[in-house]
Amino acid sequence: MWLWLGIALAVVLLDQFAKALITGDFRLGESRTVTSFFDVVRLENTGMAWSLLASAGGWQRWFFIALALAASAFMLTLLMRNGSQKLFSFAIAMVMGGAIGNVIDRVARGAVVDFISLHWHQAYTFPAFNLADSAITLGAICLILDELRRVRQG
Repeated sequence: MWLWLGIALAVVLLDQFAKALITGDFRLGESRTVTSFFDVVRLENTGMAWSLLASAGGWQRWFFIALALAASAFMLTLLMRNGSQKLFSFAIAMVMGGAIGNVIDRVARGAVVDFISLHWHQAYTFPAFNLADSAITLGAICLILDELRRVRQG
């Protein structure tokens, strides 16, 4: 289980380090072009994915903190019970690390710092995200792959 907790901790530390660099070097709303499809920006999201509930009046901050902490406690239980299942445990560790990374932002700043902006020829811009969000997404993909593998074997 320590390996999986170490992976979750690494996600948290990398996420918070990247956010510290961004908040230290960028003003809120500032953007710098890296490639034709990738910008580094500094945005803050009081909502969840795609800014859902961002203008809900403030209650969502505490709701998302409580939800992420409850989910992390549940994921810790899953890791204790299933630590020998490598892909499943890796997925859970990634999701848990990402959730905790974003909780730290909500507690410390009242919003999640997003800094990765992807776009296609300025016609479509994907909502900005961060390393914690990326870890959560990778974890979710791994959970799906693990379940597909389990169904095929069963």
